[in-house]
Amino acid sequence: MGLAKTEMFTEGQNKISLFAKVFGHPARVAILQHLFKMNACVCGDLVNEIGLAQPTISQHLKELKSLGLIKGNVEGTSVCYCIDKKNWTAMKTIMMEFLDQDVSQDMDCC
Repeated sequence: MGLAKTEMFTEGQNKISLFAKVFGHPARVAILQHLFKMNACVCGDLVNEIGLAQPTISQHLKELKSLGLIKGNVEGTSVCYCIDKKNWTAMKTIMMEFLDQDVSQDMDCC
């Protein structure tokens, strides 16, 4: 398997690709939607809501947390997760700048 060679690309390009990757799995999208709906959640609630095994949910939460889109606070023996509003807003700005690019109407390509 080859190396990704991410160092060849800009920081912005790497960020966009990481955001796209995290949204590339429907379980992570479902987790985010549930966290928005509930405004906070513990892992056990997500297992019941989404229907995946607890270790699978934990792995998806780890991915979302490592990218900074969610944060978690320890409450006794469980962790309460919620959307990290600051990082969510920053991600939206980056993605909207990328997605708002348009092909010029006077460009005749392909």
